Amino acid sequence: MDIGTANVGVKVYTVNGAAAGTGSASSLPDWLKRKRAVKSGRSKRAIREEFEGAVNLIQDFEFPEASNRIRVTRDGHHAIATGVYKPRMKTYDLDQLTLKFERHTDVENVEFLILSDDWTKSIHLQSDRSIELHAQGGLHYRTRIPRFGRALAYHYPSCDTLVGGAGNEVYRLNLQQGRFLSPMVLEGDAERGTVQGVNAIDINPAHNLISLATDGPGTVEFWDPRSRTAVGILRLPQSLQNLNSKHSTNLLPELLANEPLAATALSSRMNGLSLAVGTSTGHTLLYDIRSPKPYATKDQGYGFPIKRVQWIEGSSSRMAGDNYVFSADKKVLKVWADDSPETNFASVTTPTDINDVCHVPGSGLFMLANEGIHMTSYYIPQLGPAPKWCSFLDNLTEEMEDQTVRNTYEDFKFLDKDELASLGLDHLLGTPALKPYMHGYFVSLKLYDAARVIANPFVYAEHRQKAIRQKMEKLADSRIRTRKDQLPKVNRALAERILENQEKENRKKRKREEEEEAEQVEGEEVEMEKKKEKKKVGVGAAALLSDPRFKAVFEDPDFEIDETSKQFALLHPSQADQATNKRKMRTAVDEEDSEGDGGMSSDDLGMNVESSEKESDKEDEESSEEEMETINLRSGGPQPALMQRKNMPKMVSARPDTSNLSTFKVRDPSATFGQRRQYSGTGNSRKDTTSDQITQANDDGGVTISFVPQSSKNKDIAQRSKENRQKKQGIEYLGAGLERGVEKLEVSEKDRKGRTERRKGVRSGSKNVFRGM
Repeated sequence: MDIGTANVGVKVYTVNGAAAGTGSASSLPDWLKRKRAVKSGRSKRAIREEFEGAVNLIQDFEFPEASNRIRVTRDGHHAIATGVYKPRMKTYDLDQLTLKFERHTDVENVEFLILSDDWTKSIHLQSDRSIELHAQGGLHYRTRIPRFGRALAYHYPSCDTLVGGAGNEVYRLNLQQGRFLSPMVLEGDAERGTVQGVNAIDINPAHNLISLATDGPGTVEFWDPRSRTAVGILRLPQSLQNLNSKHSTNLLPELLANEPLAATALSSRMNGLSLAVGTSTGHTLLYDIRSPKPYATKDQGYGFPIKRVQWIEGSSSRMAGDNYVFSADKKVLKVWADDSPETNFASVTTPTDINDVCHVPGSGLFMLANEGIHMTSYYIPQLGPAPKWCSFLDNLTEEMEDQTVRNTYEDFKFLDKDELASLGLDHLLGTPALKPYMHGYFVSLKLYDAARVIANPFVYAEHRQKAIRQKMEKLADSRIRTRKDQLPKVNRALAERILENQEKENRKKRKREEEEEAEQVEGEEVEMEKKKEKKKVGVGAAALLSDPRFKAVFEDPDFEIDETSKQFALLHPSQADQATNKRKMRTAVDEEDSEGDGGMSSDDLGMNVESSEKESDKEDEESSEEEMETINLRSGGPQPALMQRKNMPKMVSARPDTSNLSTFKVRDPSATFGQRRQYSGTGNSRKDTTSDQITQANDDGGVTISFVPQSSKNKDIAQRSKENRQKKQGIEYLGAGLERGVEKLEVSEKDRKGRTERRKGVRSGSKNVFRGM
């Protein structure tokens, strides 16, 4: 709902069509008009108020090209409007605020009247010299008149329809008899000439006196309908023609001198004594019919002929008064009081030329027919209340007025005393420049901007650098980066942990699916479980890192987790230790890479979840081995020596036991480190078993000698094991490294049948062991 500010203290609300003073009406859609308004350089606030605050009171309140006339029925429930193109009439149901029906006609309408209290009966004066009578079902009857018509009126007591047009005759069509009666012939004025036409007809509601506005002599003739004779003549002042030359400076003086003065609009007051006359020079004259001189004169200011003039009257006690008049030419609608015509109560400049104005009796609502597509409606709360069928307008206008009061300081900046002192404005305390409010003051925005620039001259440069930096960071985020730079700068460790966990889960799920497909399990239950698991795939790190709700965690430095803090170490001791070790192991190159320009937003983190399979094959194999080991331990099946060594450590003595060296193998997984070290025999090393010394030649020509202190007993054991290895049972030695036969190995009963009793010297996870039983 747009607010006009044509007059101080009086607000004009646009409730249909284009706002007053917006320039020109348009049939373009709202989104296109808003786009053009933004390009024109208007402020966003003005555009938002224009489009979002618009109220369309009546739906489809428009014509394809233009509207000609508009009227409201006497019962106040319907409105009828005519327009083009194609020529048509539209009837609106005001209680429903929408179009009731539309009816097409053959030619364009000039004037129409509503004969009944509702919309069912109307008479139309058409531009092809025809008169049409419309009923509820449609066109009832059509007739023609000798000349082109201009004005139309209906005399209820005699059922005579008066039609004025070109020439000095007023045609009378009696609807009761259904025939034309003898016309009223206007003789004109002997001093000013003959009548060239009748522009307007008015019938006084008090005593039915007929007033005829003539074109040519510039007079208003009064006729008595009972005797059908002229009873008086009112001559308009010729001085109005000279006043019109001030407004029509674009015309030649010769044309102004030859242009005749004419009366173009008439309106009688309910008291039967006052008459308002509109002229072709843009003036409105108020007469007392008992006096030939006007008691008030109103100048529209444009010099265009008056289209409509009417007294504003109503039975509502909320009306501003019964002495107001509105007058309209094709440019402006003005509301003014008859006792002060120099001052406008309200003034509305429409975006398109006005063709007709209709005032809803007893209210402050005006409906205008114009040359635009949309018909306009304006509401003036100070003039009168809203009609009953749109009483909600009062509530809307009251709310908007309250908002206007709250926005009194919208062009001011609120500052407290400390801020005033920092800007150097504290010396203005007590002056009109500062308006006290609560714990601070309101300062004009212009003064605030000037003081801020003086206090900090580099504020614009800082703002510009900040904007450039933000733009460069935004462009850097959109570049293509390597896998290394795909982690965010903020909470990088957290993102790494989330992605690692998600990769492990994805590998396990893929492996589980492959196993299930290999087994080809049939059954509905298994298929349903598959579907449920597939639905859950992808919900994890990708959803968490790409969720806009957690976007700030990986972008805003305020949300960065300090892993060096004491609180983090208390809550996550294991992660704190790992973070400390990583920091110790990181090199200068790693530090430089982590602090580089690479980085990405949380929206792009989802790319890391789907890593290449080539890089994760090794990790898949390791995870599968761990799973198989866990399964064998829990099921109690055969456990290889590697699993026993890894998952079940055993305590051995520092010195190796060489009592069974005859059956010892270097690659035996159950051997101790000392046994493997003693018989490794690899590389460039040379071991002397007698002295337990290992001599190893270095690359630079040096020799490294290492030894293990041993007792004489251990030396004897080593000497015997050497002799046993040289003489194997069942082997015949032929010399030169040749031998024949098969070695006979002595296998004990325990090794042949397997273990028959529980291991000893091994930790147990039994409950009884923990309880000490």
